[in-house]
Amino acid sequence: MPGRIDGAGLAKLETLEQAVTLTQRLHGIVERMAQAQRIQQPLAGFRQQIHRAAAPLASLLKPQFEPIADLVTNLVVVSTRGGSETRRVQALRESVALIRVSLDAAQSRVRKDHAVASADEG
Repeated sequence: MPGRIDGAGLAKLETLEQAVTLTQRLHGIVERMAQAQRIQQPLAGFRQQIHRAAAPLASLLKPQFEPIADLVTNLVVVSTRGGSETRRVQALRESVALIRVSLDAAQSRVRKDHAVASADEG
């Protein structure tokens, strides 16, 4: 029966599910920032929101998924860099997309690595 996962795998999947939820919130902030940039509103408030949304995500991922946590930290760095607002928004969108892809890949890897064979299959 596919889908059976050991205890460690279940804990990791729970962490990844929480991370996906936090990433969706971060994605929403970045998209609102892009919308504000399009209509030429100030973006300074969005940087603080990004910091506040990214901090719990990075701390959640750090113990088990450090490379993904580093991507989140990189997103925070990108949000503080100088340069044009258009480039910053584009870089933030790319960073969020990379985080989402990495989380999906990690979920697949956990399901594969922590699969448990049932008694029926043996």
